[in-house]
Amino acid sequence: MTRYRALADELAHSIRTGVFHPGERLPSVRQTCAARRLSPATVFQAYYLLEEQGLVESRPRSGYYVASHPPARLPEPETPSRPDGDSRTLDVSALVFEVQQSAMYRDLVPFGSAFPSPLLFPLPRLGRALAASAVELDPWCTVDDLTPGHAGLRRQISQRYLVDGIAVAADEIVITNGALEALNLSIAAVTRPGDAVLVESPCFYAALQTLERNGLRAVEVPTHPRDGVDLDALETAIKRHAPRACWLMPTFQNPLGATMPEPAKRALVELLAVHDIALIEDDVYAELHFGRERSLPAKAFDRDGRVMHCSSFSKCLAPGYRIGWVAAGRHRQAIARLKLTGTLNTNVPAQLAIARYLERGGYERHLRRLRAALATQQAQYLDAIARHFPEGVRVTRPQGGYFLWLELPPGSDALRLHRQALEHGISLAPGPIFSARREFGTGLRLNVGHPLDERADAALRTLGALVARA
Repeated sequence: MTRYRALADELAHSIRTGVFHPGERLPSVRQTCAARRLSPATVFQAYYLLEEQGLVESRPRSGYYVASHPPARLPEPETPSRPDGDSRTLDVSALVFEVQQSAMYRDLVPFGSAFPSPLLFPLPRLGRALAASAVELDPWCTVDDLTPGHAGLRRQISQRYLVDGIAVAADEIVITNGALEALNLSIAAVTRPGDAVLVESPCFYAALQTLERNGLRAVEVPTHPRDGVDLDALETAIKRHAPRACWLMPTFQNPLGATMPEPAKRALVELLAVHDIALIEDDVYAELHFGRERSLPAKAFDRDGRVMHCSSFSKCLAPGYRIGWVAAGRHRQAIARLKLTGTLNTNVPAQLAIARYLERGGYERHLRRLRAALATQQAQYLDAIARHFPEGVRVTRPQGGYFLWLELPPGSDALRLHRQALEHGISLAPGPIFSARREFGTGLRLNVGHPLDERADAALRTLGALVARA
């Protein structure tokens, strides 16, 4: 556990057990630094985290105080998953389609959706950038950089890597039709039908669908709901199955929201280098961190180009534009060839519009607003879940993204709850769609990327009642 999180957890425990009372002033940053031999940055980050959780509030020129009405709190899941360690062919697409089709209707409360509210994004400004780009379109740009994508956009993406101290050349980047195409191209570049691929447990259902479609075998690896994949178990799986690739979400994993600590990410890359295994890093939520700094991706520790870092603008800037990319490392040529023989190119006006938006500034300002909105919504949902759901429910507290993972009481049936919820106009993402063996029957992914209005609060009350009756 990082030092700031350890301090935040200790202070949170003190608040909840009455050591600090509502309205009482916390020790100053200077006092805490001196007493615990911590840096001011560490202490501030702990206080920021407590503020985002609704436990403390800052007062200008006065310090940090315990919130007058701290939110209720349910316990977090603490037990890693326990898959059987076997490799298996997959048959998940029918179930995933059944569940996800139900989340596509606007009149449903979108707890099962994979997308945040579109009202959180600067779509009017993007629209103006799109219109201007279309009017000024150079006819030759439709064939320039045909497969790798618009050079200006790739340069902008390369510059964003550099902000985090990661050297990714623009020529290493291939623009794709969303992150999912980047992930599909990456897995196709390094595997053949019948190969084993390591994945988390639970796992993003689209990863399982891709492995199923490509005739690959999934090996699910134990994963902690806060700290991500278990590296000892991963090494055991490598020795047993000799996988060709590893497909992971080390930051704000879907569905858990788990983030591997940076030392674990470094150890992951080093372990895969020893065994010469490619890493496909799905990193679409990295920009949605609640703390002051984003967690470095595994790509930051890549020394030989084996990490294919896949991301997109769909979750952080431009939903519907379907602009993603892969920083492909040594696999760049193979991925570019697959792109050339597949979709050939990515929507040129959309690429130009996003490049124009990034060049003209305002992206960081938008991200700050988006992160603040998502952090606030998460805190509101956690409070509402604690009020409406019965005892025995556990819920994660990710430090970014817009998903919560709920563990319902023993005996609950998430698939049955999903079908009951539909009758009440509520969509859900039940745990079995995130498993090759349809495990996690008491698990539930909840989207908190939409404001908690009266309708959403009433839906949570309904869900809590359904869980209590199960």
